[in-house]
Amino acid sequence: MAGTLILEAIVIGLVLTVIARVDDGEHFQPWKVWFVSLLAVAMVVASGLQRRPWAIPLNLTLAGLAVAGWAVHWSMGVCGLMFAAVWAYILYLRRDLSRRMAGGYLPSQHD
Repeated sequence: MAGTLILEAIVIGLVLTVIARVDDGEHFQPWKVWFVSLLAVAMVVASGLQRRPWAIPLNLTLAGLAVAGWAVHWSMGVCGLMFAAVWAYILYLRRDLSRRMAGGYLPSQHD
């Protein structure tokens, strides 16, 4: 999950170049720059907090803010939706692994 957050932070940070260049910088407004920058920094910080019990809700909140980045530029919203799908898949894999562990279906559980 930490790796996914780092990748997401890089992609979100690159949105700054998009809003600076598209439409002759029309979307390059101070609040948009702050929103994108703070979100990317928050994702990097959150990547180091993955052992905390509240890490998954934090990850989902950051992913939701990335989708809400549609207000910054539609390309950020699309990136947010793609990463929301990645987070959904990660949660699916986590649930499946927990279920297999509880049922004793993992190969390492058979000695």
